[in-house]
Amino acid sequence: MEKILVVDDDAELRRCFQRNLASDTLTIVEASNGEEAKRQVAIHKPDLTIMDIRMGHSWDGLETLQTLHKLNPKLLIIIMTDFGTTRTAIEAMKFGAYDYVIKSSVIANASQLKALVNRALEDARSRREASNCEPLVTEDEQTEEIVGKSEPMQQVFKLIGQVSQFDATVLVTGESGTGKELVARAIYHHSKRNDQPFLAINCVAIPEQLLESELFGHERGAFTGAHERRIGKFEQCDGGTIFLDEIGDMPLATQAKVLRVLQNGEFQRVGGNQTLKVDVRVIAATNRLPEKQVAQKKFREDLYYRLNVVRIHLPPLRERSGDIRLLVKHFLQKSKIKHINPKVLEILQKYDWPGNVRELENVVERATVVARGETLMPDDLPGDIRAPKSVIVPVETVDATLDAAAGALFALARKGSKVKIIPAMEREMITRGLAETNGNQLQAAKLLGITRATLRKRIAKFGIERKLNVS
Repeated sequence: MEKILVVDDDAELRRCFQRNLASDTLTIVEASNGEEAKRQVAIHKPDLTIMDIRMGHSWDGLETLQTLHKLNPKLLIIIMTDFGTTRTAIEAMKFGAYDYVIKSSVIANASQLKALVNRALEDARSRREASNCEPLVTEDEQTEEIVGKSEPMQQVFKLIGQVSQFDATVLVTGESGTGKELVARAIYHHSKRNDQPFLAINCVAIPEQLLESELFGHERGAFTGAHERRIGKFEQCDGGTIFLDEIGDMPLATQAKVLRVLQNGEFQRVGGNQTLKVDVRVIAATNRLPEKQVAQKKFREDLYYRLNVVRIHLPPLRERSGDIRLLVKHFLQKSKIKHINPKVLEILQKYDWPGNVRELENVVERATVVARGETLMPDDLPGDIRAPKSVIVPVETVDATLDAAAGALFALARKGSKVKIIPAMEREMITRGLAETNGNQLQAAKLLGITRATLRKRIAKFGIERKLNVS
């Protein structure tokens, strides 16, 4: 049988709780002040405490709240007050209250009171169940930097091990938030250069006009504001490893200078004539499709081939959802959270994670801040994670999918197939769009991003109406 401790100096209010909540499965224990509440907690070990914040004895509600939490850190405590001030609300939650409610509104509405109590008792049950589970963090997992046991990540780890012992240039690709810098740092830490500098440069975070100076340095008077000589990152990193993140956004002029460093280790400072030589290992990363950028003349082809000596591709989180539990455990290592409700993991594994591992880390951090105790509960997650409104597919994923489809058709054409590539792709998309919408032309046109008139012409052109019941 579950027990609720009601702490209030108003005897009539305590009787109100008895009338509204007591049942064959729920016992109401009473206390009129903080000292008595302390004794009742020790004797009855209640599952939930509902307590007034102002009582006419030696302890007020906030003092009692802190004392009861010392006795039982897992006890859920709901604070009631007639005075809903900002200060008391903030302090109640700061000191670990499960919830904070206005007394008059709860007492006047019996159904609201029961709903609040039922939710709290359900959370208490979940926390008890969770406390019997294995700890989220084990000693063997506390030093891991890149987390993952899925097959795609195992392939990444193998490549890191193979490439780290050599000085080969590495290109790391993958969507934003997949952990490309972690891969670069892992290669560095396992390399023979790990006692030399490691510098990371985000090429998109530095203004275009300053990036060249940041990388290669400048001479005094090279441009307005250049009051003294500055040593660039390549010069600072001589003998070590430099990580060029988001290199796909690097200006073409700067790409030419990076190419020269890769070819013969030479460069000149901005505004200088002296040729300098360095020995630097370069690891680059991009969230774009480098092949597509080369085709669009946005990225130098010769630089691409120099960078793409070894390619490591990081899979998006939605393609390795089995790693989510491990990642959550990793992010919780230094938090107050010791257990996690199984429903939380179910919710996290169903979400699509357009922001990948970085988004998951932010969600977990936010949940630990709002969690009311040592157990992570579903209500601690943001609403858009618990009930996502729509799935956002990153443009890089769409590009990769289209690139793969086009590559397969071109491979058929090279083998002598008589397939006409553009009509074949167009016909397939029209057919799939109609199938997806059960033959509804209006919906299919919206899905495909064309007008209904254009769709009808394509249906007639490819004879699709003979195979599908379209309307």
